[in-house]
Amino acid sequence: MIVAPSLAAAIHRRLLSWFGDNARPLPWRSTRDPYRIWISEVMLQQTQVVTVIPYYQRFLKHFPSLTRLAKAREHDVLVLWEGLGYYRRARDLFRASRILRENDYTTIPDDPDVVRSLPGFGRYTTNAVLSQAYDRRVPILEANSQRVLCRLFGIDRNPKEAAVQKRLWELAEELLPTKSVGDFNQGMMELGALVCTPATPSCHACPLHKHCRAYQENRQHELPVRAKVERTIAVTEVAIMVNKGDRWLIVQRPNHARWGGLWEFPHEALQQDESAEAVALTLLDRLGLHGVVGDHVGSIRHAVTRFRIRLTALCVRMHGGRLKTAAYRNAAWVRLEDLPGYPLSAPQRRLARLLESARNNAKAQKRKTG
Repeated sequence: MIVAPSLAAAIHRRLLSWFGDNARPLPWRSTRDPYRIWISEVMLQQTQVVTVIPYYQRFLKHFPSLTRLAKAREHDVLVLWEGLGYYRRARDLFRASRILRENDYTTIPDDPDVVRSLPGFGRYTTNAVLSQAYDRRVPILEANSQRVLCRLFGIDRNPKEAAVQKRLWELAEELLPTKSVGDFNQGMMELGALVCTPATPSCHACPLHKHCRAYQENRQHELPVRAKVERTIAVTEVAIMVNKGDRWLIVQRPNHARWGGLWEFPHEALQQDESAEAVALTLLDRLGLHGVVGDHVGSIRHAVTRFRIRLTALCVRMHGGRLKTAAYRNAAWVRLEDLPGYPLSAPQRRLARLLESARNNAKAQKRKTG
């Protein structure tokens, strides 16, 4: 599809004018610093703006430059990232900073070949950073801009299809202006976030509605075509909280796993007809330890993609054995008050709070009866 020059010019003019008047005053928009733009783009992947802002500000307070980030420990990066989710982003961010410093860069360079070779830099992230920091004439395509393009050009196929993705990238590139490319790319995303929204688009407030096929055909609620919703799967897991004196066992997940590099209480899925106590003993045996399963600490529910998980925690008093950590990167025996210094996933942090509450209640009851 070729976009007529007159249409492209009208879209440039209207969108850039609208963005200038309506852009949210987000902290990363007040800078052309490639490093700071990079941090914002990585944090914004699959995360809402309102959630990202305090993380962005806190992260830059600790790591105000690429050089400072490259000198940090991965552990410290993950602690600051805790709660943002998708922790591979943080590990890739850290790895990329180290690679850049090893090659004598002090920020993200204006070189697409170098940037694309770094961990975590796909086509979108590369182009987003380079267009905003250096005004490189490169397109972007993400959920918001994709929705705008599907409606604008009346694309009535699933945008996740490879052929449709190719077409959307081509359209995004054809529409680019010769200057103010970073603002134009941000404008497309901002329009999708504020006006061309998924469920209730504000078409009369849209600067492009006169050119929009979906609006002209009254199909804005049909486009983009939605993918078929996958069936959810219920899963039950058991976590063990093994204590030795006043310390509790936590283990560090391997990098290749979900929540890679984070710490957790060991846990495993419960199979049909298994009891939680049996799973706890199996886990304990796999760790090379001996002990007795004790109190039920509590249960939490959370979701991971299409899985709906109920996670039950049991206390285990260790009696002996030699700890084996082959399935993990590391292990540590920590006091409850030291847990905030370890990066945990959101579900595991909830388990830690359950454990702390149970221990406090037990102490209070002991004082009351003693």
